[in-house]
Amino acid sequence: MKVKFDTNRFRVKEEEVVELGQWPTKVKPFYKSKKDYKELLESQVSELSELQKKHYASNRHAVLFIFQAMDAAGKDGAIRHVMSGVNPQGCQVSSFQHPSAKELDHDFLWRTNKALPERGHIGIFNRSYYEEVLIVRVHHDILHSQNLPDGLLDECTIWEGRYQSISDMEAHLHRNGTHICKFFLHLSKDEQRKRFIDRIDNPDKNWKLSMADIEERKYWDDYMRAYEHCLSNTSTDESPWYVIPADDKKNARLMIAQIIINTFKSLPIAYPKVSPARRRELKQIRKTLTQGSGAV
Repeated sequence: MKVKFDTNRFRVKEEEVVELGQWPTKVKPFYKSKKDYKELLESQVSELSELQKKHYASNRHAVLFIFQAMDAAGKDGAIRHVMSGVNPQGCQVSSFQHPSAKELDHDFLWRTNKALPERGHIGIFNRSYYEEVLIVRVHHDILHSQNLPDGLLDECTIWEGRYQSISDMEAHLHRNGTHICKFFLHLSKDEQRKRFIDRIDNPDKNWKLSMADIEERKYWDDYMRAYEHCLSNTSTDESPWYVIPADDKKNARLMIAQIIINTFKSLPIAYPKVSPARRRELKQIRKTLTQGSGAV
């Protein structure tokens, strides 16, 4: 079973100027029913599990998936469902909150660079260094609390500088075998409102909502502009952004899973070939293990 759709429709092209009002938050479902959705996702999870085994055994490339979104867009659920079949030994999920005092004494990429995946592994950033051109751009007071030299706080140049730093860093990683794929879960403001109400009405979800979340809704338009600038300036052929319609959680998960699968399929990964000398060695080991009374 396959989820078939034109991934290029949701991919931000390099140097494309993004206007999020022109990008859908909901598209026609790729599943026919809840049962069909479960079967499609199970098939994707199974395929991804096999690809991860090959990726881990190959040990030549690293893969980093970045998730960014407004609150309640479904990042956590997408990561949990899509990556449910992946061996935890080869995958690490990192979530980044407000930087610590020590982290603020370094450049803004320092704390995330420490969590980059090694070869053969999958890294997942649930929020990332992109917060530095999103929430920090919306809330200027955060920028002024980052202990930067006064000469660097010119808001006419600092964002362009950060976009350049991010693009340079991602290009460097790509040149050294780390492949980056970035997802923006595009949620409508009305759908966020509905999900917030559900968090109030469902006691098991009460912990997910605070007045701070409601306050952030006041900055919705500012966030959309920040995302537009971010996507326009940092999506490249090697490290693309995908704008995922997120009003339908199930559909979003199927789309994300398929893009991740396609990412792995684009890599030259394979199980290591056994040399003739190694094969002879294995035969000798097998003979030792199976010989009569002298078996090890």
